[in-house]
Formats: sequence, structure tokens, C-alpha cells
Amino acid sequence: MFDSLNEKLEGAFKTLKGEGQLTEINVAQSIKEIRRALVAADVNYKIAKEFTDKVKEQALGAQNVLNAVKPGELMVKIVMDELVELMGGAAVGINIKGSPAVILVAGLQGSGKTTFSGKLAYHLKGKRNKKPLLVACDVYRPAAIDQLTVLGSQINVPVYSEPENKNPVDIAANAILHAKTNGFDVVIVDTAGRLSIDEAMMKEISDIKEAITPNETLFVVDSMTGQDAVHTAANFNERLDYDGVVLTKLDGDTRGGAALTVKYTVGKPIKFVSMGEKMDTLDVFHPDRMAQRILGMGDIVSFVEKAQEQFDEKEAKRIEKKIKKNKFDFNDFLSQLNQIRKMGDIKSLMNMIPGMSKMTKNIDIDDSAFAKVESIIFSMTFEERDNPEVLNMSRKRRIAAGSGKSIHEINQFIKQFDQMRKMMHKLSNNKGFGNMMGGGMPGMGKKR
Repeated sequence: MFDSLNEKLEGAFKTLKGEGQLTEINVAQSIKEIRRALVAADVNYKIAKEFTDKVKEQALGAQNVLNAVKPGELMVKIVMDELVELMGGAAVGINIKGSPAVILVAGLQGSGKTTFSGKLAYHLKGKRNKKPLLVACDVYRPAAIDQLTVLGSQINVPVYSEPENKNPVDIAANAILHAKTNGFDVVIVDTAGRLSIDEAMMKEISDIKEAITPNETLFVVDSMTGQDAVHTAANFNERLDYDGVVLTKLDGDTRGGAALTVKYTVGKPIKFVSMGEKMDTLDVFHPDRMAQRILGMGDIVSFVEKAQEQFDEKEAKRIEKKIKKNKFDFNDFLSQLNQIRKMGDIKSLMNMIPGMSKMTKNIDIDDSAFAKVESIIFSMTFEERDNPEVLNMSRKRRIAAGSGKSIHEINQFIKQFDQMRKMMHKLSNNKGFGNMMGGGMPGMGKKR
């Protein structure tokens, strides 16, 4: 996400490397590169120019004030502050007050509305302790009701549907009555995808909104469509006057223009960002954290939040005791892998750690790496998992045959595990040592 933009912005900041202070000449050169980077990221030229004019004004205003700060570092700080402002300034929450609260989900065909509806239900159920009801109001797309039903079963959230009814306004209204009588406190209405040029469909979504008076109307945008997504969001807002935007597919080959400029163009905040198909890959949008990611600073706050969600205090204390005794084994390693897996995509997590995005740039790290490691450990006997020291060559050959891996891969994994275990034991006496996985994750990545 934003890799290309990050690289180009870093190039712009490098023009100030070695400079003693900010001057009109070096600021102008850096500004030119920043503007090019934004335009390449599919930011409208007019917006890019206005943005860089503000950065230039701030930079020249600070050139004689902060002499102790390196010019490159100062420019990064100015650009970050302006990026935060451009993207909305602060996170904007979702309004779920009411009995029940009603959320209307709208968007273009193929934008990921239905998947987002499922993710939002999962998010509100797990993080806000709500009892959501999903409502299938897409009466046009084949298997749309089935898709929502499957998603609902995955997250154990009921789905209200009327397969024989082709009136989405009536379905939505009936669903709210059903929610009131059955104790649901949030109703999420998934509607059909539509085009802004389709007058009949646009009138339909307006009629649904008028009939159910939702607490929130969210417009789902495919971020991979770039600046086109921003124009579409603006057109829909004129008709629907929604409350917030959801950016989907941020893990795809996106240049970032939509995330950067939708708030500026439409005047409505981005409330959520979504990555991947898994139900736990929905995040509240924080402009400051997104700016940090764009500038390659990571997002340690989000990383810690994800870790805390999966943190098991009793398990952490048990693991810590074993590490201090140098008794950390393969069973413990599997336990840690499971906690990390629950946090989300491994490479996305590593990119949240400052400096890690550059280190993992040319390394393939994905969920298949978990399967590789697990296949090796599951091919071990209980004795071998409890006592890594007993692994001799004959045992390794059996494990290789059982896991479908080569002896070289088995040796490499065991060596990495041993190095990690030694480092963790060495660090275990450090003050503040807690639940950690020092030294990296054995077998989790390979050079491209």
C-alpha cells in the first residue's frame, strides 16, 4: 500500500540531504518532486498544487526558526502535518446510537459493499459488543443474498432476507421491525450496486434512505479505481448526502489518490478502510496513522492495538517463564503463531513497525508461510515438540518426509528457531521483558 508514493516522497526529501538549512532554492526543488509524487499517485493536479503551495509556505516560514532541525526532517514533518489535514485531521466515529441503530451501505457495482457489510458486523460485534443484523437488499445480483448469508454464517451474525420480495424499500423497513422485536441493536442494510448515471437505481437508494432514516449512510469506494473513485463519490454525495466513506481494497495495486483526496473533494470523512477478504481486516480510518504509513514511518499504534486485542495475559506469563528457563519449545511457538495469525496479514503487520517496510520490501511474507511452519511442527512427535534438543538426523529425515519439505528446509527452520530461542532467553532478564518474539519468525519469509 502506497509503496510507490512512499518511494517518490523519499526521493523528494533526499534533495535536502546535506543541506544546512531550508532555502527558497532547495525548497522549490523538493516541492517540485513532492508535487510529481502526488500526481503520480493519482491526486488531482489542482489539489497537488494547492497542497505543495501550503507545504512551501510552511517550509519557508520555518527556515529561520528551527535551525537545530535538519532540513529533510523538517520537510517530512511539514508534509506529514499537511497530509493529516488533507485526509481529514482526525478519526471520525460511526453513529450507532438508537434502538436499533441503522446503517445504510451504498456503493458502485463491484466496490466490495457486501464484504464490507460483513466486516462491519464483525467489527461492531467484537469491538463494540453489539448485536448486529445484516439485511440483504440486493434483489438484482444473482446469489447476492447467498453471499451475505455465507458471510453472516462465518461471523455468526443473522441475515434478514425476503427472497420472494423484489422491493428493497419494503425489505429494509421490515428488517428494522424484525430487529426491534428480536433484540438486535444494529441493523446493517446491504444494498445493490449501482451507477450514478442509472436514474432508477439512484432513486431507489434515495427512497430506501428516506424510508428507514438511517443513523449512518456509508458510501463504499474501491480505492483501486484511483481518482475516478473520488469523482464517483462526489456525484453520489450530491444525490445521497451520505455521512462517510469506506475505502476498500487498499491492499491492492492502489496509488493512493482516493485516500488522499476524497475528504478534500467530497467534504465527507473516510470512516473505515478495508484490506483483503478476511472479516477481521477492517480498520477505523486515522488520518495521522495513514500519513505515517505513507511516509514510511509505520503505524505502531495500530500494531499495538491489534496485539492487545489478541493478548492473553495468562499465556504470556506462561511463555515468559519458559523463556527465562530456556524451555521455549515448538508447542509454545505454535501458540505464538496462532496469536499473530489472529492479528491479520503478517506482511501488513510488519509494515506497521517503523523501518520494517523497507526490510520486507523484497521478501515474500504471506499466510502460506504459517502452513509451511505448521506442517513441519505437526510432523514431529510430542516428545520432539516438547524437547527440540532430541532432533537428530534420522528424526529430521522423518519430519522432512512427513511435511513434504527438504532436509535443508528442516535444518534451516530448526537453526532459526534455535537462534530465536537463544536471543529470547538472553533478553529475558532485561527490564520490561514481556510477551515477545525476538529475532524474527523462523521460516516466515524468503527473498524474491
